[in-house]
Amino acid sequence: MSDSFKDREKGFENKYAHDAELQFKVEARRNRLLGEWAADLLGKEGEEKAAYAKEVVKADFEEAGDDDVRRKVEGDLGEKVPAAEIRAKMDALMKVAKEQVMKEMD
Repeated sequence: MSDSFKDREKGFENKYAHDAELQFKVEARRNRLLGEWAADLLGKEGEEKAAYAKEVVKADFEEAGDDDVRRKVEGDLGEKVPAAEIRAKMDALMKVAKEQVMKEMD
């Protein structure tokens, strides 16, 4: 294997690792923002709100994908917010989270 090929391969590996880390940060930020939004709807404030947002972030480690987070928030909000609204909020907050994380990296 030539050195240039090894360098290129290493470059791709580094980019993949960077992209994966960035995606993780964006999803964690989205989940925290979602948790804060849901906490507001549940009437939580201060430390209670922050603790709830952390619970939502932790829920994402139960399984791959967003279903675990969505189920947690849907279960906690019950009838207060339709599932479709929660999914739409998750989508909207993903964009906000990406913008915030990208600004922080500059």
